[in-house]
Amino acid sequence: MSETVAGRVTTLALSHFRSHRRTRLTFDARPVAVHGPNGAGKTNLLEAVSLLSPGRGMRRAQAEEIIRKPEAIGWRIAADLAGHEVELRAEPGAPRTTQIDGKAAPQIALAQLARVLWLVPSMDRLWLEGAEGRRRFLDRMTLSFLPDHGEGVLAYEKAMRDRNRLLKDGVRDAHWFDALEVQMARHGAGIHDRRAQALTRLKSAQTEDGPFPAATLTLTHAEDVAPQTETALRDAFARSRPRDMAAGRTLVGPHRADLLGRYAAKDMDARLCSTGEQKALLISLILANARALKTGTGVAPILLLDEVAAHLDAERRAALYSELLDLGGQAFLTGTGSELFSELGEAAMHLHVADAGGTSETTEIDV
Repeated sequence: MSETVAGRVTTLALSHFRSHRRTRLTFDARPVAVHGPNGAGKTNLLEAVSLLSPGRGMRRAQAEEIIRKPEAIGWRIAADLAGHEVELRAEPGAPRTTQIDGKAAPQIALAQLARVLWLVPSMDRLWLEGAEGRRRFLDRMTLSFLPDHGEGVLAYEKAMRDRNRLLKDGVRDAHWFDALEVQMARHGAGIHDRRAQALTRLKSAQTEDGPFPAATLTLTHAEDVAPQTETALRDAFARSRPRDMAAGRTLVGPHRADLLGRYAAKDMDARLCSTGEQKALLISLILANARALKTGTGVAPILLLDEVAAHLDAERRAALYSELLDLGGQAFLTGTGSELFSELGEAAMHLHVADAGGTSETTEIDV
């Protein structure tokens, strides 16, 4: 895989993908600034790129939800990704399929071609809402470093669903629980170890004196002392059976973890920071994730930053663009007005997206 194409989308073609009936774009190595009115289809472009990575993309949408209406004939994404031809497709009532260079491939294979990170407006309340969103945020970062993390999480969750079914049905045969808890303990210990590795990498990649504040991240659990090893987890599941039986669900394990963040320079809980500070902390973490990936792989990830520029003053906006150019990877940014990207000038490719009677039309703009 040559360095000139690794980790980059050079062409993107969409067919009946949300608001895009037919869209074909060619990109170079520059960041891509996408502007246009709300509802025109800017975020849909970023979502399509996000699906070139394992998982359900930045909106976590089911394949059926993405199909363009009213045609409802299914959607297709075709892309040249890191020098490989990738095709994603979903027909009505059928799951999404993945092909790489004309051959069927599992989603995890996409992580070998490029790593994709994103920051979207729904993440702005990360520090204020429940632990589930923060676990998902941490697991997405962990997945970017260790692509097999996703399979470990899925295996743990499947065994836990089976155990929860036993709990709800009032089954008391220890042999049934033993078999499932062995699986949960093995996969759960792996989940904890990989999350810890990701936090270590993020810590080493954060900058104390940059334009975006460093965050101190701590992994906590529902239990005062969280079981972390395979043996400790297996013992904890066994001890917790009576309590879990009463609750009808598993109350101990990595699925109960939480990610706590602090504004390092102020030693302030992220929940107590201003809205602007919380946004700056998120941007700082995404940039740290990107720097750590570039250090580890030699290639910067693809960054998807949806409506980020609108929440920054001109100085911080310029600082963000400078960071993106220094990283040297591909970045896609959206905003309602072209003025939000004026600091980038010719250093970026500029696209305008408009709504033409319910269909997105995308045009490259000279600056």
